[in-house]
Amino acid sequence: YAVSAAGVVNAISRACREGELSTCGCSRTARPKDLPRDWLWGGCGDNVEYGYRFAKEFVDAREREKNYAKGSEDQARTLMNLQNNEAGRRAVYKLADVACRCHGVSGSCSLKTCWLQLADFRKVGDLLKEKYDSAAAIRISRKGKLELVNNRFNSPTQEDLVYIDPSPDYCLRNETTGSLGTQGRLCNKTSEGMDGCELMCCGRGYDQFKSIQVERCHCKFHWCCFVKCK
Repeated sequence: YAVSAAGVVNAISRACREGELSTCGCSRTARPKDLPRDWLWGGCGDNVEYGYRFAKEFVDAREREKNYAKGSEDQARTLMNLQNNEAGRRAVYKLADVACRCHGVSGSCSLKTCWLQLADFRKVGDLLKEKYDSAAAIRISRKGKLELVNNRFNSPTQEDLVYIDPSPDYCLRNETTGSLGTQGRLCNKTSEGMDGCELMCCGRGYDQFKSIQVERCHCKFHWCCFVKCK
């Protein structure tokens, strides 16, 4: 839900800038206060404001049309989806930044024109992945509002992701969830990241082996007398 909502903001914001939509144009964001006075604020920036408003109305419409009983599991899921939609939209908005172009004689940067530009969508995905890893477990109260399962943690903000159902065990094969598990996959013994053996093998241990790879080195003999390889 968060990624889908973020994708709508991203696509609509850029479509506005490129003139593909008749209902919007370039960004009208106010000039940032920290922008140097001799830099021009203009150009045609990504219209993040319109993209955000459109995505909020369009993506949330399906959830808002539902009218489930207060305190029910269905209502909890609807509120969860709305929360995660908002987190996705805000991720795009938060990462949008000022971009500038230099003007001047012979490539000098005597003048700059700046505008608002969306971040690469992969950065949005990375941010949402971080939010996913720290998502808050929630449940529905009798009053029909979301509440934390564990009150020791801080309440989620509008930028945070939440969940009702516990995440599946990705270590084990599960055809219901579509997880193939990690058994038999190659891992990196020296890595502490996602590809590291400790994490990927889920503490079950791993087998080590050595392999010999034969590759063409594209070597040539040069007179006289040495061999140079690519």
